[in-house]
Amino acid sequence: MPGFLQRFMPHDGDFFVLFQKQAENIVVGAQAFVSMLEHYTGVPEQVQIIKAIEHNGDEITHQIFRKLNQTFITPFDREDIHELCSTMDDVIDLIDAAASRFVLYRVGEIRHGTIELCKVLAATTSEVKEAIYAMESPDKALHRVIEINRLENESDRICRTLIAQLFEEEKNPVEIIKWKEIFEVIETAVDKCEDVSNVIESVILKNA
Repeated sequence: MPGFLQRFMPHDGDFFVLFQKQAENIVVGAQAFVSMLEHYTGVPEQVQIIKAIEHNGDEITHQIFRKLNQTFITPFDREDIHELCSTMDDVIDLIDAAASRFVLYRVGEIRHGTIELCKVLAATTSEVKEAIYAMESPDKALHRVIEINRLENESDRICRTLIAQLFEEEKNPVEIIKWKEIFEVIETAVDKCEDVSNVIESVILKNA
């Protein structure tokens, strides 16, 4: 059989459909966040679009948990399904949280480097989606896991640089607090993408 999970697909395929839907939803959320920063007008309305994407993610999460509670035989460990679902939900929650802060903190102008950091986040979510779709092809999925790790290191580097510049250039302590938190929430979203990839890697190794 081409994939170690294929033997489960006749009765458990819906789990993978739902994981794929959630991964696609995360990508849409990250892309909407980048678009908001690149076209920084009508921000409250754009934030509401991202919040609607996050609500859609919540519904997919609930569907997965309901299915988990109703399914006797699962395609892999129940704990791993729960962890994969939860970490994916965390990603879209953090994207929403980061976007919402631009309204909450009444950010009037985007600091240099913010869009670059968000583009790394968007790229990481795309790799997560590809990893989810590749779970039945372990070698391909593990290749995506490695790339997610590389992108997480890149986002960490950019975040540290942006915070260092913030302390060097900004004199207003309130602005420092606002922007430091924004950068850290975005970076945490990328960290959560890596958490998703770690679950995927664990599932593959357990079922190798």
